[in-house]
This record gives sequence, structure tokens and C-alpha cells, in this order.
Amino acid sequence: MKETDKWLVIVNPKAGASRGEKDWPKIRKLLIKEGFSFFSILTEYPFHAIEIARDQINEYGYKKVIAVGGDGTLNEVVNGIFQQKRFATTDISLGMITVGTGNDWARMYNFPSNYESAIRIIHSERTFLQDVGKVKYRYDDEDKSRYFVNMAGMGYDALVAKKTNLMKAKGKGGALAYIFNLVVGLFQYESVQLSMTIDGQEVINDKVFSMNIGICRYNGGGMMQLPTAIPDDGEFDITVVRDTSKLTVIRNIKKLYDGSFIKMSEVKTFRGTQISITAKPHNAIMLETDGESLGVSPLDFHILPQAVKVIVTKRTLKEFDIKKKVSALVVE
Repeated sequence: MKETDKWLVIVNPKAGASRGEKDWPKIRKLLIKEGFSFFSILTEYPFHAIEIARDQINEYGYKKVIAVGGDGTLNEVVNGIFQQKRFATTDISLGMITVGTGNDWARMYNFPSNYESAIRIIHSERTFLQDVGKVKYRYDDEDKSRYFVNMAGMGYDALVAKKTNLMKAKGKGGALAYIFNLVVGLFQYESVQLSMTIDGQEVINDKVFSMNIGICRYNGGGMMQLPTAIPDDGEFDITVVRDTSKLTVIRNIKKLYDGSFIKMSEVKTFRGTQISITAKPHNAIMLETDGESLGVSPLDFHILPQAVKVIVTKRTLKEFDIKKKVSALVVE
């Protein structure tokens, strides 16, 4: 089977409250103008991007892929890249044109929302090897697994994501929908008693309100849940918010956007490569990854260092290189 030099472009027409469908003709013209040779496919149902990426790479040998959508679309494309058997995942270059509502992965990389600028960056094919997370979880009494490239949220975070996704399905998504559910969800959620081990050591055995585990810094449309995350350092960043009052959450929502909430007494932060989370079966903790609602505990996470090749700006490469050196000095 031959490889192809063409780009595979996977478009989610539902992304960004159907902005993907509305803007795709414009994006298509810009790709042609910039000299891209490509084959495009529009997704038709949830998880379709996984199938498209996997099958098209296996059958036709695509080694350059562009996801047109939001964080969920990117997540599906990454899972398709990991399911294909033809190439090493790091042999495939992955670019992103953001038309979603949150765009938190792109925010980490200072990726422009302007389509023409984003396409020029992709055309440069300047790549960066990013870590990838894998989580095993339970869904309908079956064990499942999922790869992710941004962040996993549990507990209250996962409830807010689920409520927001239900609104998106009705065409009412967006950053404001997330904030709305952030407040409304407070009156529907109860903290969960759980145990968490990191690299074999139990670090939490307590009631937990919310937690995040990830590679990049943002979720929920710009909330800096993991403010010190570096996407190629080979470790997860972990933030745990222990049981707290509803009033405390409301008073400190603003701190989620600049990352300063991690200084609160209710918050603990960790780093590690393998994480296990268990809760009583009748009181399991909910899970979302990259904004997509998945299932519940027990949960097992492990990191795959520098396992996916993403296209980024030159500025981003310099920024992460500097931050890695600073982080290493602090550890030493």
C-alpha cells in the first residue's frame, strides 16, 4: 500500500454550535489558496472522527491530518491516530483549525482563532512532540479506555461538562453555558469519598469535590485548572479540590481563570505518571476527558511521553523550552 502526500482534513460540522458547517466552505477555500492538497470528510455522528482517522490512515496512508472543530473533535482524531496500525503515532503530523466553543488545547499553544493565520502555521509544519494521557474507566459495567491530549476532569468538573454537553447537543453550548452549569451544578452535586494513589503511593483518602489530571493548562473555556502544566515533561499535573462549601466555590470562581485557586487551603497539587482512583461502587466519581463525558470510576491513568506530533508556532517551541529548563532548576 502506498503512502499519500495529501492532508486528511476531518471536519466536525456541529462544532461551535454548528459554526463548523457554516465556516467550512471558507476554510476550504483558504486551504486551497495556501496550496494544500487534501481530502476532506465531515463527521456525521459522535465518535465518527475516531473511525475516519483510523480507517483513512490505515487504508490510504495519510501522515498529515488536520482537525477542524473543537477540543472534542481533536480528542477523537487523536484516538483514531492511536487506533490505526499503519504508522507510529509520532510519524503523523496533527494540525488544528479551531471552530469550537472552548478551544482549550489551542489556548495552551497560543493558536490563533483567525483561520488564515492558523492555516499558515499548519503549512509551516513546525512540529512538537506532546505527551498523551490514557485513562481506563467503567461505562455501563464495561471496562473502557480513552486517550486524551488536554485534561481529564472528575467529580464536579465532570458534572459541569456533562450538563454543558447536553446543552451543546441542543445547540445551546458555549463558554456562557459552561459558567451557567458551573453555578447550577453546585446545587446538584455532592462530594465523593475516594482514594487516589500516584506512582504507587496513596496521597488522598478523603471526600473530594473536584479534580483535574492533565497535560495542558486550560479547560472549561479558559479556566486554568493546571497552571504549571508543561505538555512534554513526561508527567501529569494533578489538582485536587477537597470537600468545600458552595459559597467558597462561588466566591472563588474568578481564581479558576488565573490559576491562583491552587493556593487555597482546600486545594492540593501533585505530579506523577500513573494514577489510580477508586470510590465506593454506589458512589462512583464521574469522568470527562477533553470536555467529552465518558464514564465513572474506578479510574487508572498513565502517561505516554511525547507520543503525538502536533503542529505549533515557533513562539510556542521557545516558550516551552524555557519553562522546562526553569522547572528542572526548581526541582534540583
